[in-house]
Formats: sequence, structure tokens, C-alpha cells
Amino acid sequence: MSAFWHWYVAALTLVFIVVMVWLFISTGKAQVPTGENEQGEKTTGHVWDGDLAELNNPMPRWWLWLFYLTVIFALAYLVLYPGLGRYGGMLGWSSAGQYEQEMVVANETFEARFAALASEPLEVLANNEEAIRVGRNLFAHNCSTCHGSDARGASGYPNLTDDHWIWGSSTDQIWHSIYLGRQAAMPGFGAALSDQDVTRVATYVQQLAGLSVDQTMAAAGKKQYDMICSACHGPQGLGNPLLGAPNLTAGVYTYGGSLDDLRYTIREGRNGVMPAQKDLLGEIRTRFVAAYILSMQQDMVIDEALVRE
Repeated sequence: MSAFWHWYVAALTLVFIVVMVWLFISTGKAQVPTGENEQGEKTTGHVWDGDLAELNNPMPRWWLWLFYLTVIFALAYLVLYPGLGRYGGMLGWSSAGQYEQEMVVANETFEARFAALASEPLEVLANNEEAIRVGRNLFAHNCSTCHGSDARGASGYPNLTDDHWIWGSSTDQIWHSIYLGRQAAMPGFGAALSDQDVTRVATYVQQLAGLSVDQTMAAAGKKQYDMICSACHGPQGLGNPLLGAPNLTAGVYTYGGSLDDLRYTIREGRNGVMPAQKDLLGEIRTRFVAAYILSMQQDMVIDEALVRE
């Protein structure tokens, strides 16, 4: 907050309190012309319908003193707590500081309860019902915004329930992806390839996925693919988890597999980011989330085995 706004807020707050005090005093001393009705009661002289008179009863003193107490409370509050611009108050309290303190207590409580369980290998945690329950809750609160409540992802966010992993599906690779994050780097080749060449490469990528495409276009696209794309995705298009280059033969695309989607990806590039959860979740919570994701992988394997049977 700049110095101007600091003094503006502080002055406006104090002026408002002074005005309220003046209002209490002035209205308390205001003299209203009075008369008396037939019963001897003091009135303001206003009469409606011939017999409905407005009485002149002053505000009870105890009520007026309640107003003064609110002013005293306001001044005490502004001395002890932040409320006057940048002034932090004598107690040094802040909502951010209180939140951080509560988070420290919450983290200590969580770690004390689950530290022993979280120390188990991820493969073991993926079969532990309590670990999966905790991981599911953490996923719902922290990961579902991008990957969906069912973890099946959306455009730009990978599906976590299948067996197609851009950065690898081992326990260590999944842990790394969550805890330390990932930075994708698919460069755009619009400057190096003409629109026709981009279409040819996109057609060849669709062919790698087993789609029925124009063979002439795909053959022409393979030449460009071999020169530009194979360094990351491999000569056969099998990808490279070390680089975050997806397997193009699987037919699973984070940003869509239509010809237009592939053309855009090749021409403009993609730079998806999986933010690191190290500071947000910490190590123990990350292990539970990883265990939950691994449990979904195991469920998928079981489901596929039942389908084959």
C-alpha cells in the first residue's frame, strides 16, 4: 500500500469516528419544540387524524452510552489490530499470519498421525485402503481442478487413469511428476515448415496411431518427421519419457488428436506445465496422492484382465 492510500484510509476511518461522536452529542442535546396533550404528555406538536400525537421522549441514556462504548471499542481495536492503512497494530496480528500458524498446526497434526503409514513403499500404499482414502481426498482438493474429479483429465490435462504416461509410469516417475513438477517443451515448427508440410506431418502422426489416412500425404510427412520430430519422439514414434515426448503410436493426445489439433500442436508448439506440489502438499501428502494414482492404475489392470476373461 502506497503512502497516499495509507494516509487516506487512516484519515477516512478516524474522521468517520469523529463524525459519529459529534452525531451522538449533537442529537443528544438537540432541543425539539414541545407541547402537551390533554394527558399532560410532552409532544412535538405533530398530530395526525386529530388524536394521534408524536411524543417527545428522549433516547434512554443507557442506549446512548452503548453508542459511546462502540466508539471506545473501535478505537481500542484500531490500536491493537490493523485497520489504519499500513499500521499493523500493537499485537502484530494479521490474517495471513494466523493462517500460517493454523497451517503449521494442521501439518504437524497430519504428519504425526500419518507419518508411519506414509513411510511405507508406494507400492504398499497403493494397496492400503486408508492411504487410498487420504490420497483421494487430497486429490479432490488439490488436483481435480485440472485433472477432473474422476482423474480422466481434459484438453491440456492428461488422463491419469490409463497407462499412457508422458513422463513415465514408474513409482519414482509419478512421484517426481507430482512433487517436483514437469515442464513440457514441444517447440512450434511453423517457421520451419510450410502449412502443407505441417499437414503432411500431422497426417503421418495419425498414421503412426493406426488411423486410416492418405498414404501419399503420410509418406511425404514421414520425411519431415524423420528430420525434425524423431529426435524426441523416436524413429518409430514411441516417445521418450526422459524428455516428456509422448508415444505417438498410442493414439492418446493431451491436446486432441484431430487433424486440426495436431496441425496446431506442430505449428505452434505446446508448453504445458505440471506445477510442483512440493511446497503446497509436502512430502507426506504427495506420497498419498501418488499412492491413490497408482491404485487407479492397478484397478485398470484388473478391469482389463476381467474383460479379457
